[in-house]
Amino acid sequence: MSIRKRCLAALAAGLMLAFAAVPAARAQAVAYPTKPIRLIVPFGPGSVTDQLARIVATGLAERLGQSVVVENKAGAGGNIGAGYVAESAPDGYTLLMGAASTNAINPSLYSNLKFDPMKDFVPVANVASVTNVLVVNPQVKARSVAALIEELKTNNYSYASGGAGGSQHLSAELFKSMSKTDMVHIPYKGGSEPLPDLMSNRVQVMFCNLPVCLPHIQAGKLVALGVTSTKRSPLLPNVPTIAEAGLPGYSVDGWFALFAPAKVPAEIVARLHDETAKLLATPATMDQIRRQGAEPNAGSQQEFARFVQAEHDKWAKVIKDANIRLE
Repeated sequence: MSIRKRCLAALAAGLMLAFAAVPAARAQAVAYPTKPIRLIVPFGPGSVTDQLARIVATGLAERLGQSVVVENKAGAGGNIGAGYVAESAPDGYTLLMGAASTNAINPSLYSNLKFDPMKDFVPVANVASVTNVLVVNPQVKARSVAALIEELKTNNYSYASGGAGGSQHLSAELFKSMSKTDMVHIPYKGGSEPLPDLMSNRVQVMFCNLPVCLPHIQAGKLVALGVTSTKRSPLLPNVPTIAEAGLPGYSVDGWFALFAPAKVPAEIVARLHDETAKLLATPATMDQIRRQGAEPNAGSQQEFARFVQAEHDKWAKVIKDANIRLE
């Protein structure tokens, strides 16, 4: 056989092997998952993130035909659990139930992160959002957002949060920046810790997680002036959004979502997104999520990726303007 013929034969054999590998790769992707999946929650048991993760894990296990095991790895504002997933094998068997804090806020907030939340993860699917609600002690005269803004120009009010750098803190800092007002920040060690001082008027204002403050609003111990989301909450249908009540353009949503380590095969990411989206569309799952005070989210994987980037850029500016840094 001539050299030319031998070369052509070798080329043909190589092409046949390459084409044969394509169905095998596709079959491997379709077969996913073939073993249990770990869903890492970067906060403690009982947190909103944890509760939503367990709802998603149960539903996905049924849809995927494999166990989805929730593991809590709390600490450092969610950075310990998120960092663990970022360093995990990109095979689709270790996922993160992330949040606005871990995947959009912390990159600008912490100066010593050992991973990059924007580069080391691929957004899989948005799961749910929870609004904060602007509440005041009943002794504060203001009964609207616009009235509170006016009062803040002449009164030295303080506002509480569940900790520096959290959604409550940053909700207030965005409010201060957009309304050109000022309040003194009093951080506590958890989302519900400030409530006794808030209800006794030791602090006057708080951007509170809605499920936490709802019973006290209903009991008349706190006054709700507005919700931070872009739409009114079905839990407080008569309370306007902050944007419509006196501060146009203001919006803050605490959101929770599935992320995978970067470089997970696109076919696996697409499968996880599609199954999660179908799960979130079921009435039973929607009801479970809403009973947590959250609202199910929908949308394509591409829309969610753009949303995460926009959230990162938004909070980077707020954190820089407020000069907030954590170690």
